[in-house]
Amino acid sequence: MTFPPSARPLPDVERVLCVLAHPDDVDFGSAGTVARWVEEGLDVAYLLVTRGDAGGFDDTPREKMPVLREAEQRAAAAAVGVKQVEFLDGYADGTVTPSLQLRRDITAAIRRYRPDRILTSSPLRRWERLAGPSHPDHLAVGEATTCAVYPDSRNPFAFEELLRDQNLQAWTVREVWYSGGPDPDHAVDITDVFDRKVAALRAHASQVSHLDGFEAMLRDRHATMARSLGLPEGRYAEAFTIIRTE
Repeated sequence: MTFPPSARPLPDVERVLCVLAHPDDVDFGSAGTVARWVEEGLDVAYLLVTRGDAGGFDDTPREKMPVLREAEQRAAAAAVGVKQVEFLDGYADGTVTPSLQLRRDITAAIRRYRPDRILTSSPLRRWERLAGPSHPDHLAVGEATTCAVYPDSRNPFAFEELLRDQNLQAWTVREVWYSGGPDPDHAVDITDVFDRKVAALRAHASQVSHLDGFEAMLRDRHATMARSLGLPEGRYAEAFTIIRTE
């Protein structure tokens, strides 16, 4: 199973909500693209399902990791110009499932932020790269977000308590960008904002400070992506699959 060819990006997007499982997910897959969107005047917000409590590579006490990683994500967001960062409560790193409760919580966020575009992780597994993009939490958040986009957030009779108790009106997200899925075919040239992507990722010190040659690895990865999608030599790219929902 794979995605169909990407739709062309909508030309009139004003608001974007990025829904990911862990601190650093948005930055590894999409920080350059987000930096470009912010430069273009789009209003971008982040919704993180967990605080990454199972992450880290040193002896930091486990009880301190969620606070540390939340602070890292807020610093990373600032590096690319994002000011709104929200974390859900009640979801533990490594145990996320596409539950009705998660669909409800994402639906509530969609109705609050009222985005034209959602960016999220792919719900489709990449069998050639089991680590990273195919983390079970990533797949679960991609699936729950897809269900929240359709039918939940646009259906006034789904999770009726959101309308009754919080006056969160139904909202239709018109476009979804999937990151980390199989065979992404929409390239975003991030060459001119690549340093901001690096800065955002370096803010996640608990996750990347132990990696030797980290920036060189990033440059190689994104140069390879750019070449594979037809960009000129010397450019860097992030890649997505774009789905229209209407």
